[in-house]
Amino acid sequence: MDDPPEGAGTPRDRAGQLASRLHEMQMQLQDIERELAALRRSREGAADDDEHDPDGVPLSEQWSRLEGLRLARLEALAGIDDATERLARGEDGVCRSCGNLIAPARLAVRPEVTTCIDCAP
Repeated sequence: MDDPPEGAGTPRDRAGQLASRLHEMQMQLQDIERELAALRRSREGAADDDEHDPDGVPLSEQWSRLEGLRLARLEALAGIDDATERLARGEDGVCRSCGNLIAPARLAVRPEVTTCIDCAP
């Protein structure tokens, strides 16, 4: 790709967006992993059944929610790595499905996306 799409910014701008998103996802992942560790510690040695605890959310539900968030952040990190590689190859901002340009506004919000809005799942 010779020139970035109008309004998408320079490759340096895009690299900055990706670096910012990477940092954001890494910080969120650390927070989630801390919460999971605390939850794990709270269950050490406990054999009680919290599924029927009327006073709160079952630990299994908390665990499931946090694990889902953790997996989503790991997926986002992989997407950011992939986007960084695409940027280095000059393929940044091009939809993998149809080959059209991805809207700059879409890239600004989620710099790791691989599809335009029309091809988004």
